[in-house]
Amino acid sequence: QVQLVESGGGLVQPGGSLRLSCAASGFTVSITNMAWYRQAPGKERELVASITSGGSTNFAESVKGRFTISRDNAKNTLDLQMNSLKPEDTAVYYCSVVVRGFHYWGQGTQVTVSS
Repeated sequence: QVQLVESGGGLVQPGGSLRLSCAASGFTVSITNMAWYRQAPGKERELVASITSGGSTNFAESVKGRFTISRDNAKNTLDLQMNSLKPEDTAVYYCSVVVRGFHYWGQGTQVTVSS
């Protein structure tokens, strides 16, 4: 059974950092393409960052140079390091994976960037 559980969200001041983690079960993170999405109030869900099984990464233009996506194979987690956070990064962040043709989502973790 595939499960994704995000953690690490919270309230941070502009310019600060947060590290999100997605604990995965039911599949192996290291051999699966995965992604982080986010959804701000009143907006559509958007892709933030992705990583392939081979380790190639891709980022939304708005977060390039500030966010890093990585895997911890020992813990079977997907992480998102977010630096230089801006108020416009405020959103619910979701971990995502497609396994055997089904698209799975975590429950999301709230990130609020505000002074």
